[in-house]
Amino acid sequence: MSLEETPDYRKRKRTSHACDPCRYRKVRCDGRQPCTTCANIGDECVYGTEAVPKNKSDLILEVAVRSERLLQDMSAQLARVSGMLDGKASSQYHTSPTAIISPSTINAGHRPGSPDDRISNATLSAFHASTTESILAWPHFDDFQSLREDHSFSVFHLESSRSPLAPRAATVHPYASRSEIDRVVHSFQRNVNFWYPTMSVAQAAEVQVHIAAGVFGDSVRSCLALLVMALGCASELICSYAANEEPDSEELELRSHRRAMGEIYFDCAFKKIYLAQAECSVDAVQCLFFTAIFFAFLQRPLQAWSFIHATAAKCRLLLAYHNPDANPAEQECLRRIFWSCYILESDYLAELSALPQTGIADIESSIPLPGEYQTHVSQTDEEQSSLYFLACISMRRLLNRVHNLLYARDTGVAFDNHQFPSVVAELAHQLEEWKDLLPPPFQFTVDLRPLACTAGAFLRQRYLTCKSVIYRPYLTWALSMTATATVEHFPAKLFEGCKICLEACWLHAQNLGSYPHTVLVDTWICSLSYDGECDADNSGCIAVDGATGVLSARGGGDGAPSGQAADAVDAYPGAWRVAECVAECEAYWGCGGVVEDEIGVTAGGMFILANI
Repeated sequence: MSLEETPDYRKRKRTSHACDPCRYRKVRCDGRQPCTTCANIGDECVYGTEAVPKNKSDLILEVAVRSERLLQDMSAQLARVSGMLDGKASSQYHTSPTAIISPSTINAGHRPGSPDDRISNATLSAFHASTTESILAWPHFDDFQSLREDHSFSVFHLESSRSPLAPRAATVHPYASRSEIDRVVHSFQRNVNFWYPTMSVAQAAEVQVHIAAGVFGDSVRSCLALLVMALGCASELICSYAANEEPDSEELELRSHRRAMGEIYFDCAFKKIYLAQAECSVDAVQCLFFTAIFFAFLQRPLQAWSFIHATAAKCRLLLAYHNPDANPAEQECLRRIFWSCYILESDYLAELSALPQTGIADIESSIPLPGEYQTHVSQTDEEQSSLYFLACISMRRLLNRVHNLLYARDTGVAFDNHQFPSVVAELAHQLEEWKDLLPPPFQFTVDLRPLACTAGAFLRQRYLTCKSVIYRPYLTWALSMTATATVEHFPAKLFEGCKICLEACWLHAQNLGSYPHTVLVDTWICSLSYDGECDADNSGCIAVDGATGVLSARGGGDGAPSGQAADAVDAYPGAWRVAECVAECEAYWGCGGVVEDEIGVTAGGMFILANI
């Protein structure tokens, strides 16, 4: 008789030499009571029960619980760090040439809540000092005018001055065969609904029926169906870019057709969006959210943020006034849209720090993480989508904590060289924990090896971005010291911190690819964050030699940059290049190189805002 056929197989127990927590973590257990591992971390040490086979829903819930537990641990650790910093508040602040670029203080009336409130909710401080504009404002760029020709340059003004979208003169409802409808909706499910799993299988089926009927009345349901088709066409388009780097004429024509169809569907839907704005329902919230996603695809950040703002406000309202008789699936849908808005709003706030916030970050710790929800026909796709969504949520929460602890306008410690190293060390530890906890399908190596899973590749880019932002204070520290000290007197931890930051920037640039998630939703955000990383690299053109530990900064030290600037720029295949900046670098140093080390070279002004 097999184990499954034994009626009491679930109740069987056996003697164990490892406690249950150690088995769960897959770490060595010394068999004591309590064991050393559990004693050190304060966990309850339990022996005995053999693991019960888990179904797939249990596995998803387990990952959610693990993620929440990790986030709680992060909160506790950051609270301890915050307490350490408060204890040092009376100490003299370290003055340096970077003081003019540090966050300015504000009135006490505008300060955030208590430290506990700031820790429990992973918020992003308004007017933080980690935007690309903030980096371009560093005084170290004064000598490179091609990087910022105008000191009053504003990303917001650049975006707000763009011509508005021109609506079509007449509404034309496109015709699509049933096979075309199925293909487009499937593309939506495989892409948009994988990254932001907010639409159920039942809703997707209703969309297919609605589009096939060809009746597009003035209703929220019609608006929602048209938006799904628009995003499905956009998904097909961006997937063709990833699959065909050298398209033939037929592929180019097909791309043009897909783009046109997506724009027509969106134009039809946008003419009905007022219905969703006036209605307070789950379908209306979905319409507003999908409109924001399509504006992100069009690389219209202000319009995308505007609809994210509207989505979040209506989502908060429906969650606050919960109807006990409501469909549980609708509540789960609202929670997933909440978390999607949390991710996207934070992404835009990271670069446009003055945007008014919706307040969802202030209550995120009180909203349950995504639970069971049938978003895909395939159980495997549904599980992987849920796990990927959880990974993106936890990364966004960590990024917000990084921005808030290091770069908040009135409390950030990035510009205090006495305080930031301990905070950086803790945040770096949490980043590595996030990476180690990723489910097997999304795990990655921190190198240039290509990944078969595009979702894993996207998460690697997020990891590298976060790492470079965490270690960026070491660059400003190094630049501030060049005015008062020679390179030989730099602390060893300064060399190491700069090297880690530059390596993360370099790997991020080298790993850039046409991943569907990046191209459809994240192009504008990725462009600015990438530009900020490269600007940080170019600030003073720091060079770290991995073998000798020689760091060269503008005007300081005896280390001379080596190599050719053109070769350095060529190290970034397919990246945006500004030849004028390279020429300025060569003229400034009177040599032909900018940055070189054993892991690679970085150079050139990657000023790409005009290319967005």
